[in-house]
Amino acid sequence: MSLRLVSAILFAALFCAGSALADEFKTPKGVVELFTSQGCSSCPPADATFGQLVAQGDVVALSYHVDYWNYLGWNDTLSSKDNTERQYGYAKTLGRSGVYTPQAIINGRDHVKGTDLAAIDAKVDQLSQAGKGLIVPITANMHGDEIQIQIGEAHGLGQAEVVVAYFTKKQKIEVTKGENSGKSMEYWNSVSDVQSVGMWDGKSMTLTLPGKNMGKSKKDGCAILLQTSGPSGEPAAILGATVMMAGRKKEDDSGPIKP
Repeated sequence: MSLRLVSAILFAALFCAGSALADEFKTPKGVVELFTSQGCSSCPPADATFGQLVAQGDVVALSYHVDYWNYLGWNDTLSSKDNTERQYGYAKTLGRSGVYTPQAIINGRDHVKGTDLAAIDAKVDQLSQAGKGLIVPITANMHGDEIQIQIGEAHGLGQAEVVVAYFTKKQKIEVTKGENSGKSMEYWNSVSDVQSVGMWDGKSMTLTLPGKNMGKSKKDGCAILLQTSGPSGEPAAILGATVMMAGRKKEDDSGPIKP
């Protein structure tokens, strides 16, 4: 093999590795939070759309299963009262009298129907161009058994909470009752726990958290959101965000989950 060919191969390998690292650590364009339910007949198309959004890899994408459709004959196995309360909090922030599924909240500032990928992408771009995107840099890394979060400086924005949302990357659910009876549903980035871990006042800061919720048989990843609050503590505008994965799980390891 010639020296020129070896050099070309090494250059290509280094270029690909560099591109992969750039993709992994690139700054997200925005945050999309989908509110959905296994018991909602209108939600499966939105869940499929959400899978496409996750595959795009350019936003922090989180899925929250609400519990207010459980009375229809199927208790959503991923739902929680906390997820429902988060959605109602957004309704108050956005001046809405009620909630619906599937609903996609963009950057904590606006909403669109969760089935419309083009509308979601357009809203992310629109908010970013209007200066309502992710304007505060955030990074997160695993150091041993701890999560280290670094948040940048940005004056004149007031205070914001540092919120950590733990999620499972991919799950399959066999729905046997209710409006989606007989369907095998696939869900991405389903949030199971949201914690407020600190306050940011415009100055750069570093937070260190225990990483016990991350890793095998626990959570696949977490999103760190720098989020403002309304007068009653309801979630509002998101100023910065990033995602940290505990490690890549083989797709074959994620089989159907039966209740």
